[in-house]
Amino acid sequence: MRKLIYGANLTLDGYIAAPGDDISWGGPPSPELFQLWLDHEQASGVALYGRKLWEAMSSHWPTGDQLPDAGPAQIEFARNWRDTPKVVFSSTIDTVDWNARLVTGDAIAEITRLKAEDGDPMNIGGATLAGAAMRAGLIDEYVVVTHPVLVGGGTPFYSALDSWVNLNLVETRTFPHGVVLTRYETRR
Repeated sequence: MRKLIYGANLTLDGYIAAPGDDISWGGPPSPELFQLWLDHEQASGVALYGRKLWEAMSSHWPTGDQLPDAGPAQIEFARNWRDTPKVVFSSTIDTVDWNARLVTGDAIAEITRLKAEDGDPMNIGGATLAGAAMRAGLIDEYVVVTHPVLVGGGTPFYSALDSWVNLNLVETRTFPHGVVLTRYETRR
């Protein structure tokens, strides 16, 4: 059975994007933080994306290794992104590329089916998609990278839930500029 991991950079008040989908509050990641996300992505066997995150990632990473200022970690991230199988969940787009397949039907049923397979962990991204998986009790691990900034609104990392989700702290690490990683596993 595969593990499903939801991780993101977020503000201290719990948002992954400020109003207007603004993610500039995070600034450029430190080399250590970028390496954390590269390691996270390399450990994944499948990436699950909602439409908005898919559009953001697929507009940059297919050629992200060809940018003049791309460092070794960015080059490796782009290569890994292209090679990793992806499942995109959307009812508003017609096609996807870059080693991805599109699911227009029941996301929870498909994620449940994918989790039942053997294989490496799956990462899930996109607030709406991850929120649905969170409410369905499908997320096994949360990787929370908190930045010391308050934005007061926007796209929340955590979804409204019908019941509590108890977690076990697995790891805490501090990065430059007061950025803190916390990793939790769902207590079953």
